[in-house]
Amino acid sequence: MHRRSGGGDRLSIANVPTNMLCGLLLLAEQLGVNSDHWLNGLQLSAAQLNDPSTRISYRQAIEVIRRALPTFAIDGVGLAMGGNQNGGNFGLLGLAMKTARTFGDAVRIGLDYQRNLGPLMSLSLEDNNSTSLAIVATAPDEANDLLPFLCEEMFSSIVMLGRELAGNEFSPLRLELGYPPPSCIDHYQALFRCELRFNQPRHALVLDQRWMQLPFASYNPVTSQQALSLCHAQLATLAGRGETTAAVERQLRPRLRENPQMSEIALALHLSERTLRRQLADEETSFTEVHDRVRTERALELLQDPELAVAAVGNQLGFNDAREFRRAFKRWTGQTPSGTRLPPS
Repeated sequence: MHRRSGGGDRLSIANVPTNMLCGLLLLAEQLGVNSDHWLNGLQLSAAQLNDPSTRISYRQAIEVIRRALPTFAIDGVGLAMGGNQNGGNFGLLGLAMKTARTFGDAVRIGLDYQRNLGPLMSLSLEDNNSTSLAIVATAPDEANDLLPFLCEEMFSSIVMLGRELAGNEFSPLRLELGYPPPSCIDHYQALFRCELRFNQPRHALVLDQRWMQLPFASYNPVTSQQALSLCHAQLATLAGRGETTAAVERQLRPRLRENPQMSEIALALHLSERTLRRQLADEETSFTEVHDRVRTERALELLQDPELAVAAVGNQLGFNDAREFRRAFKRWTGQTPSGTRLPPS
């Protein structure tokens, strides 16, 4: 069996959550590393990276990592990041995995929803014999110079989550890596506790098949299904956005009440209004379309609060007149604001 998830998107599509870059910023803070220049010229801020709604492109992510790695005075930066992982860092996906029936079910859930966490490597499961299976990681050629870091972060995160799910005795049979042995190989050995093979034709974590049948005491079918439903909804938000479109969205979200105009957003992005209009057109959208989509998403969130009047929702989106908001919402969604509210339980 060969199981694959994700992959194939253009490098400039802004559909990558910022989990990894948040982890890098946290590590820099812990180690006293100056990260001020990491985001220069990328239309990103540290506050935006900490916003779970932010999406960036793969190109932006690897550029930040290229700037960040030389600023650390330690070897094995990826190991330092991944080694600090726990189930809480995996959010809803971690909950869905923890409440699965078996370790094997948890692995498959993790693969199905891996994109929710913004990984920069794509994972697949190769299950070709009765004794072992391999979690194989691949990255675009454009990130070849970052492979040691990407593999360290990815595989150490998997192992740490595996130990939280299956117990501290969990370890792979071996780790196969497509680059030469690093200077910090003793750190690898201490974390992975398995055979290490370098200069291999693939990047893979090889597991004993027996782990896949391990039942979880934390199995809860109701909680697992609820978490999976939310994971599916999260995955749906990762539809492709161009980099400029995503930058406009990031500027709009905290300022909806002000009803910002295109000229103001262009100024915030250090672009002329004409250039912004052209770049959005190149991404097959317009400022009005982006503004309306962001307002629609926010309105749908706010309308689920039964204590918040429709007029108050409209006010938070920049509408001073409730009737104007109702007309706009009907135009965006085909429904009235009141019609989208959940009935009282």
